[in-house]
Amino acid sequence: MARVGARGDAAHVWTSARSAAGRHSPWLIATIISISAFMETLDTAIANVSLQHIAGSLAVSYDQATWVLTSYLIANAVVVPASSWLANVFGRKHYYMASVALFTVSSLLCGLAPSLTFLIAARVAQGIGGGGLAPITQAMLVDTFPPQSRGKAMAAYGMIVILAPMLGPLLGGYITDYLSWHWIFFINVPVGILSLTLVEAYVDEPPLLVKERHERRTRGFSFDLPGAVLISLGLAFLEVMTDRGVQDDWFASPLIRAAAVISGVCIVGFVVWELLARQPLLDMRLFKHRNFAAGTLLIMVIGVILFGTTQFLPQFLQQVMGYTAEQAGLALTFGGMITMVSMPLAGVLTGYFRPRNMMWAGLGVICVSLWTMSHFSVNVTFAQVAEARAWQSAGIPFLFVPLMTAAYVGVPGNRTGNAAAMIAVARNVGGSLGIAMVQALLARREQFHQVRLVDGLQPLDAAYMHAVHVLTRLFISRGAAPALAARMAVGRIYELMQRQVLMLSFDDVFWALMLFVIAVSPVLLLLRTPPARGGSVPKRVTEAPL
Repeated sequence: MARVGARGDAAHVWTSARSAAGRHSPWLIATIISISAFMETLDTAIANVSLQHIAGSLAVSYDQATWVLTSYLIANAVVVPASSWLANVFGRKHYYMASVALFTVSSLLCGLAPSLTFLIAARVAQGIGGGGLAPITQAMLVDTFPPQSRGKAMAAYGMIVILAPMLGPLLGGYITDYLSWHWIFFINVPVGILSLTLVEAYVDEPPLLVKERHERRTRGFSFDLPGAVLISLGLAFLEVMTDRGVQDDWFASPLIRAAAVISGVCIVGFVVWELLARQPLLDMRLFKHRNFAAGTLLIMVIGVILFGTTQFLPQFLQQVMGYTAEQAGLALTFGGMITMVSMPLAGVLTGYFRPRNMMWAGLGVICVSLWTMSHFSVNVTFAQVAEARAWQSAGIPFLFVPLMTAAYVGVPGNRTGNAAAMIAVARNVGGSLGIAMVQALLARREQFHQVRLVDGLQPLDAAYMHAVHVLTRLFISRGAAPALAARMAVGRIYELMQRQVLMLSFDDVFWALMLFVIAVSPVLLLLRTPPARGGSVPKRVTEAPL
């Protein structure tokens, strides 16, 4: 029998009845279902560095081209909450394969797009196909691996979730520079075909799930339409607000104000409705499980850190240091290599150390990396940037792996799909908020430092006039007329000042991210994690006291 935790939550003993492995090795299944998850996660980041080329090729402005990213994120966010219900209706395996097929076909259409309108429509279809892959993959892993092996399985899955966004800018830059932007979509086609072939051949649809689906059909499927509409509108307008905020000057824009109001009202309404609904789309009652509630919040924090810095660091390297897209991606590559080593290590160590202690260590290392980044200067070297990113890449697995294991403690087996969908929503929302947060803060700090430094660029400042005099003489010695040389000197000083403004602003944002991590770290105290017992976690996992 299952024991009951401190709050009376029944802990459900794991069985293989819901496993997707069938007669095959669970690790084979984990490898197969990870292919499409990697492909989808990579696609959220790979197009970022290609927007300039897409805009030029399709004869549109850069601002218009950003809808290529926004449309995908909106479609993705809308589908994720419904993924568990769709898997229950159509069967987990069938829904998974349909999602892969839609993602593959729409990727081909994206690469063939003759216009921006066509490309955005294809990206919406791609987002719909990709939205269900991450939560269903996660649910399959939880059902396929027993608790004592789940840490290693989540480590393998974590390599996908964390490594793909890191490789996205590098791969996107390389493909765009040496082939064309069309190929960032074409590369999904053979990968999608491979995934479909392997899933059909090896992934099992457990008889228990088939039986549960037939029972639901007998009773009649009840779709939570009000909940679906509310969460779809809430997340869609949240994506619009966070993705378009910087371009549209945030709340100075009527679009952003309207998106914020609609998003807030719909999300609050969704939570209230789901708590009252008899058959909710997303079961908010899962948050009564202490681990799940704390874990979901921390997953959102990981999204803020991972997606915020993955998008922010290449921006710093390109805008301040003058790196190309490929060079900026290379600076993140070493961190990806560290992740490939530390992620399996974190999975193994989960059985030997208390998960919460590992998470403390992970947060500490992340803070060290952000502190290092907050002290960057215009003279920072490629090696220093790569080293700071490597520290961050080493820390995140020690937070992610034990967290993904602990978050499901106390969650009933037949709710893992719902729980996985909610965790995926939290990660996506965290990523969107992270990107929006760093861009908004960057813009504010640029204004602050611009005003402060411009005060010194006036004729009454002796240092400024000395610099103008020295540069003027330098340009005259190179053949410029005196009047032109004076103007060139002033322009050069202003250019250097602008670079310093950007540098100080980026440092401030890295510092703010570090403070954010420190501020949310007490949430770890809410987690109830099983103690390590000689390298394995007890088979009967409960919300055990610390």
